[in-house]
Amino acid sequence: MNRLLLLTLIFISTAASGQTINLAGQWSIDFADQQSTINLPASMITAGLGNAPDLDTPWTGTLYDSSYYFNPALELHRRQGNINFPFFLTPRTHYVGTATYTRTVAVPKEWKSRHVTLYLERPHITTTVMVNGISCGRDSSLSVPHTFNITKAIRPGDDNEISISIDNRIDNVCVGQDSHSVSDQTQGNWNGIAGRIELQARPATHIASMQIHPDIHNSQIRVDIKIAGKTRGRRIEFKVVDDDSQGLPAIVSLSQRLPASASNNTLSVIIKLEDMRLWDEFDPYLYTLTATLDNGDSMTQQFGMREITVSGRDLMINGRKLYLRGTCECCCFPMTGYPPTSVEEWTRVFQKCREYGLNHMRFHSYCPPEAAFTAADRVGMYLQPEGPSWPNHGVRLRRGMSIDRYLMEETQRMVEHYGNHASFTMLAAGNEPAGDWVAWSRDFVKAWQQTGDKRRIYTGFSVGGGWAWDEGSEFHVKAGARGLDWQRGRAPQTTDDYYEQILRPRNFKPTEAHPVNTEPIVTHEMGQWCAFPDLGERLQYIGAYEARNFDVFADLLAQNGMADRAHDFLMASGRLQTLAYKYETERHMRTPEYAGFQYLGLNDYSGQGSALVGVLNVHWREKGYCDAEEWRQWCSPVVPLAQIKSFVLTADEELRAPLKLYNAWREELRDVHVSWMLNSEQRTVDSGQWAMDSAPIGKCLPIGEVVCRLDSTMHNEKLQLRISVVSANGPVGSNTYDLWVYAPTLAMPAAPNVMITDSLDTTALAHLNNGGDVLLCAAGRVTYGSDVKQQYLPVFWNTSWFKMRPPHTTGVAIDKQHPLFQHFTTDTWGNLNWWSIIDNAQVINTALLESPYRSPIQPIDTWHVSRPLAMLVEGRLSNGRIIITTMDVTSNLDHRPVARQMRYALLKYMTSRDFQPSLLLSTDIINRWYTEHAPRVDMFTNDSPDELKPKIN
Repeated sequence: MNRLLLLTLIFISTAASGQTINLAGQWSIDFADQQSTINLPASMITAGLGNAPDLDTPWTGTLYDSSYYFNPALELHRRQGNINFPFFLTPRTHYVGTATYTRTVAVPKEWKSRHVTLYLERPHITTTVMVNGISCGRDSSLSVPHTFNITKAIRPGDDNEISISIDNRIDNVCVGQDSHSVSDQTQGNWNGIAGRIELQARPATHIASMQIHPDIHNSQIRVDIKIAGKTRGRRIEFKVVDDDSQGLPAIVSLSQRLPASASNNTLSVIIKLEDMRLWDEFDPYLYTLTATLDNGDSMTQQFGMREITVSGRDLMINGRKLYLRGTCECCCFPMTGYPPTSVEEWTRVFQKCREYGLNHMRFHSYCPPEAAFTAADRVGMYLQPEGPSWPNHGVRLRRGMSIDRYLMEETQRMVEHYGNHASFTMLAAGNEPAGDWVAWSRDFVKAWQQTGDKRRIYTGFSVGGGWAWDEGSEFHVKAGARGLDWQRGRAPQTTDDYYEQILRPRNFKPTEAHPVNTEPIVTHEMGQWCAFPDLGERLQYIGAYEARNFDVFADLLAQNGMADRAHDFLMASGRLQTLAYKYETERHMRTPEYAGFQYLGLNDYSGQGSALVGVLNVHWREKGYCDAEEWRQWCSPVVPLAQIKSFVLTADEELRAPLKLYNAWREELRDVHVSWMLNSEQRTVDSGQWAMDSAPIGKCLPIGEVVCRLDSTMHNEKLQLRISVVSANGPVGSNTYDLWVYAPTLAMPAAPNVMITDSLDTTALAHLNNGGDVLLCAAGRVTYGSDVKQQYLPVFWNTSWFKMRPPHTTGVAIDKQHPLFQHFTTDTWGNLNWWSIIDNAQVINTALLESPYRSPIQPIDTWHVSRPLAMLVEGRLSNGRIIITTMDVTSNLDHRPVARQMRYALLKYMTSRDFQPSLLLSTDIINRWYTEHAPRVDMFTNDSPDELKPKIN
């Protein structure tokens, strides 16, 4: 297996190894005039040390919603001993300040004359080290291990006292209080050490650093080595082992004498690999390089042969197009409060992402520990770590603040420590900055380009749609081209895309030389569609953090008489959330030259008002309404897409749906077979199939058209269009679409005893007094509930963080078993056929009723308020019966088949024996619904007393 053979020496830089003493175990801890013990690695929270959270806890993070501190409905949750914050998860303890960790360790006398380092993985935040009373330095990195040269302070052959002071106040690092590297909104601002803690002894001459630069075009690597100490007469040996070696000899093995006087003790080695195998998401193939000095010091590093580049608006991996399907990892880990330092835990996370069709992860304003890179290398994930800063809230770039220097130095440390990992493919400086950030960002990217390090591509910052266009970046992570345009009378469809916004992004300034954007864009924080809290999830919080925010939400639900509706609300809102993600993802996949997307997120974000944006919870577990098999229909390397003009059809129409293919497979698909079927629960309406020789890597590839004449006998029927793409060399791609067919015309049933009116006037009251029934069409006329802004699509992020910005609802829970729906086909949630009835429709706030009322059509309010809402109320009034509805079942029915069918169903129900409402209504209640306004809901106010607002560091 001797496949080697080229060695070239140049002068340049790399790292080291040696004997170690594991310092994990019991340490003494001193903090705030208290003394205790702690088993490291840990945090003070995981060890139960610190203070119980209270109203004066100095949280690290911005609290935009001050209503918690004065809202009477939350008084119970502000009591000492029952402090339950709705903003984020609650740590069992909290401490901000300095804690000093001390222990004594015996160091063997054999370590005399050796270079000794104290290694601290993931301390939080600023560490100051004393060994035997001698100061050994200070470090404030949020991204890489803190290492201290303690050679001169250590006493080999004796006991040694090691003292580590850790200060978790963010004043020392100035990255911004909402940065995910420090904020209580995410991992929490904890004090401690989360990873390896050890003493490392190496020879005086040792490998200080090693950087591996793959060159896939010449089947070789360049290894930049930096040697500490004297190099005269030394030899260094290199061995490369491939991923399949299983104990076999190295595929490359060579020995080289070091130059007697290397410049800065640096050198560069070129190692040729024959039969080179590339690394990517489909084949995450790894090699292992070990460099060993003749004194026994060595360093081992895995690497992958890969190249990521930019070509126009496309990203390229190993010379082929790369389409990113990613999620944003926001550093929410409730069991510990800090990111895992084990490869096994990160492997679990990445494998879950791969199950859901993802190949990419962005780390929002933080960099994960090395275990994440190692796991991603093996699983095949493309990573975008970021500098540990959201330099916006209280921090600004180019304003003379330390963040300018710190952020540049921190990303340099990240590359030095993690740059060899194949998965480290992208680098950003941080998230959504403020200040003169465009110029700073341009300099940041230029500085990295000038290093010649082409192992990754560079962007300044990940930004929202309103941020400026950063023309200096190699690629862009930017919002703007995201969302669903299903409002202002535009019904759901799958024919549009974002291409115009890719050509001319928001704030892009065209010039004669560059009239349109020519650089890759990856969608920033796509989705953010919310589902109602899974209150049963609270049982999963058995670690450092508790879901006391869910206790608040459960109490609000109970206060409004809806405690029994929690699961219904979860499932109904979850299905709508899943639908929204499906169609936004597909809109992205229909857009040519859109380089990829980053969800926010596949799993929930537990901070900033509790942003329940994931189909997985914060623990990366399913919630019960969607699984990976379903999600992969629209999020995987091969996805068939149907372009459907309307999901609501009439039986005299023809279904025409051009089919397109998203092919992000490793190569073009060969011998492709496309098939489709349109069916209902009872029958197959039509089907078709055809074959293609091949389908290249790309987006929006035409693969045929579904053409189907609908059956004139169809009436009030739900159909499903199933599409499948099978090839000789790729995975199966399958996708489904729900459609609804209604009669072209529909005569209303005879209902002589039903009076249809829009107001409870004297005529209507007389009709009720005489035992008649009334259908009160209240659309647009209700005031008690008019403050609730309902749209078809669900809450964005949450109403607490965005101060009750609409929409306020997150779907509709439908009692499918109610007899009303014998003549209106429905799911238990507001599927696409409900759009014309739900979108921008008014709701009734039923809080005025003396007892809780369960509407068969119940909008799900924001969980920060949980008002009892309805779009239909039925009851007895006087001697008659009445239905009040805010659904528009009167206007333009000739062109609104769903509303027409609902009107038909209402009349059929009201004239049936099933119409036996039990709720007793009064004219006073109905008049109040028409004239009064519900109490104002404020999630933020400038009038709340200062003493009720938290003190924010």
